[in-house]
Amino acid sequence: MSMKLVLFMLSLGICGLANATSPQELLKTYEAQSGKASASRGEQFFNAKHGKEWSCASCHENPPNHDTKHIVTGKVIKPLAPSANPTRFTDDAKVDKWFKRNCNDVLGRDCTAQEKADVLVWLMSVK
Repeated sequence: MSMKLVLFMLSLGICGLANATSPQELLKTYEAQSGKASASRGEQFFNAKHGKEWSCASCHENPPNHDTKHIVTGKVIKPLAPSANPTRFTDDAKVDKWFKRNCNDVLGRDCTAQEKADVLVWLMSVK
């Protein structure tokens, strides 16, 4: 194997690790931007409609600890709770992408850091 190929493969591994995270690390980031998270606010936010047609629970159901289907497309959605799906909230890019998309669907805007923190701390408590 050439040295260039080895270096390239190593750089891919390092880049992959740069995107790795955990729900706990994300929560710390959101709380640093907003304040202490509240599981009760997170659950309330998750289940409420915010002026648009859907709530988070419309597709993810409550509790979000099992496979569900998207309300429009019918595509399978893996469990949102980290206890039921350990890969949830472990990739910064995916978390950003899905918060942006889903918050826009539910709220018509981006979620605030406080809203993300509240929902995440509640999701972390779901068994």
